[in-house]
Amino acid sequence: MTDNLNKALEKYFGHQSFREGQREIIEDVLQGKDVLGILPTGSGKSVCYQLPARLMSGAVLVISPLISLMMDQEKQLAASGYKDVIAFNSFLSVQKKQDAFRNLAAYKLIYASPEMLQRKGFVKKLSELRISLFVVDEAHCISQWGHEFRPDYLKLHHIIETLQHPPVLALSATATPEVQKDISFQLRKPAMARHIYPMDRENITFQVDELETPSEKIKRISNVLKAHPVPTMIYFSSRNWTEKAAAELSAALPDMNVAFYHGGMEQSDRILIQQQFMNDQLDVICCTSAFGMGIDKQNIRLVIHFHLPPQIESFIQEVGRAGRDGLSSVSLVLLSPNDDLLPRKLIQSELPDREEIARVIRYMKSRVQQGVFRLPEQDMLLESLQISETKWRFLRYHFENHGMMDNDRIVSSFDWETIQEKISRVAAERTKYKLAKVNELLWWAVQTECRRKALFAPFQDTTKEPSYHCCDRCGFKFSEWAPVTKATRKSESYNWKQALKQIMLQGDSDEEIKSG
Repeated sequence: MTDNLNKALEKYFGHQSFREGQREIIEDVLQGKDVLGILPTGSGKSVCYQLPARLMSGAVLVISPLISLMMDQEKQLAASGYKDVIAFNSFLSVQKKQDAFRNLAAYKLIYASPEMLQRKGFVKKLSELRISLFVVDEAHCISQWGHEFRPDYLKLHHIIETLQHPPVLALSATATPEVQKDISFQLRKPAMARHIYPMDRENITFQVDELETPSEKIKRISNVLKAHPVPTMIYFSSRNWTEKAAAELSAALPDMNVAFYHGGMEQSDRILIQQQFMNDQLDVICCTSAFGMGIDKQNIRLVIHFHLPPQIESFIQEVGRAGRDGLSSVSLVLLSPNDDLLPRKLIQSELPDREEIARVIRYMKSRVQQGVFRLPEQDMLLESLQISETKWRFLRYHFENHGMMDNDRIVSSFDWETIQEKISRVAAERTKYKLAKVNELLWWAVQTECRRKALFAPFQDTTKEPSYHCCDRCGFKFSEWAPVTKATRKSESYNWKQALKQIMLQGDSDEEIKSG
């Protein structure tokens, strides 16, 4: 099998050797085992199911949480000549979506969001196929303790059962032992073969700078980029700050091209910015967490965190977008007083509080009393309830879990007060857990030990020997950094109108899977 896999890897992907963990996972997948794979960001997790899709009979179904991730992988495969792939997302025109449904059996690799799998017609169509492998990408989303908890992921075991229990491959870059156990439990796959590899990358160096104000942060970024004009991603927790910082850095760095990216932009603008960055026409992206997942740009040298993300797992994933070519790259965190307030505020706004839960319960109870059991369309419902879509997803999952709802229909009357108290306790427990994750990252930023060892301690027992520099606690200074810089920027005459026409198919709108 070894020689055959090496030949297949070179034939389909042009690589002469596997990266750490890829071969072991693929061999188990091809033997029909259920597999949990934890590999560092940038290690090529997608090959673990894309290569089996070429070799197995039947179709490989990939559950992915982000539209841009699906699109990017579909585009890369199509560019390499692999046409038997389809990604169901909002960029499919109505006509192409209908054609894809009719000809679903023609595809070897099918991407879909967990929300798409709540459509009974789509699942029925999938059940008519032979699904040889069921892939859960970004599998930490399935765990209630994962940093991107998504309630619809918790329903995947029902889909697996409907599809006659195909082998399952769950992949993630950041999952603590606690989350790994929960992934296996939630998928109802207790005997998964586990391939858990160290998450740290030897070529990434860590530094934290403590500053007093946001203005000082902008000045620090300007000085770093003047000395080291390298491809850079700067993460913010605020959409407004991405735009403000991009404007200020553009003025301070006239020789560099700077742009912003966030979930509030038009989809066509986001795709344009993404493609320009991938093609080296942009040097610096000021972005929210909406940017980066699935972006396989090899030469990002610097990832800066202007704001702290809400947990270590997100931080590790975002840092892991640097240095995918193995060359020296740096993670720079800019810390100032009260930087914890924004992530705490965001966490407390994610889940419904007691008053909101009580208000929704009263609304449902009143409909039952009126003999109206079906809920209105989601937009009307959210407006009536005055809650966000994220909060409604959380509540809907728990209503269904308690047998109160079936699709959009309230099943019957209940002990409303008991249900209300149970859901309130779960929301409070979840919020408390997430706030503790903020404290965990804050502790990491201010502790005095080796940053690499402290960062990865919750995930693994040891860390790798750095290829270049370790961290500022171990003596790193930016003045000593000698990164590889690009010689020339690609031609500015690239026809982006034509590029957009090729990569975009405006159509009906599925829900946006993630924003920021």
